[in-house]
Amino acid sequence: MVKQFRVLIVDDEVRIIKFLEVKLKASGYEVLTANEGQAAIELVQTQEPDLVVLDIVMPGLDGFETLKQIRAVSGVPVIILSARDKSTDKILGLELGADDYLAKPFNPDELVARIETVKRRLVPDENRMVYDDFSVGNLKIDFKKRIVMVEDNEIHLTRIEWLLLSELAQNAGNLLLYEDLLARIWGPEYRNDIQILRTWISRLRNKIEKDPKNSAIIKTVPKTGYMIEDYIS
Repeated sequence: MVKQFRVLIVDDEVRIIKFLEVKLKASGYEVLTANEGQAAIELVQTQEPDLVVLDIVMPGLDGFETLKQIRAVSGVPVIILSARDKSTDKILGLELGADDYLAKPFNPDELVARIETVKRRLVPDENRMVYDDFSVGNLKIDFKKRIVMVEDNEIHLTRIEWLLLSELAQNAGNLLLYEDLLARIWGPEYRNDIQILRTWISRLRNKIEKDPKNSAIIKTVPKTGYMIEDYIS
């Protein structure tokens, strides 16, 4: 029997939880629910959901603090749901490790589509040619073991950081346009969301670059895209 994809819904509004629970179950997902942050953290640890849909505005631990604590124990994908449609909130959520951000009110079909996008990212494309390893400067990548080394120190990357670095490294020497990177990592519906890409590139640079503000590995081509050179002069 194939295991159902398990989604944890975290929201303090009972009507939202019930609505999403019905919608997601009808779409073939197993659903867990929590109405506050601490319960969500415990469920992440004990039930190991495949994805978390997390509200921001909650009593006690808000969504941002809940996300921080989830990230301390798990790399589970997180989609933030929030009535606060501020770009600063979106950026903060992404910087804390959220995979996506959806503003309330939202179309439930769009939420399902975004969950499906994350689900596809979790399953590797077996038909794609992947090199065994890559190195440039002080960066070394073992693709089979999913190990990243910088100056002989192993670096932990989140799933999104790993996917971004893999795309850039597997295409070393080639420019990847903003929209192409967004479509490959997040799905075609994100082709114009350059801010989410900039945020994650910044996070990645902070982990692999000696001087993130003067990046030697991940090059920016202004108003166009990013690339990794196949050598550093």
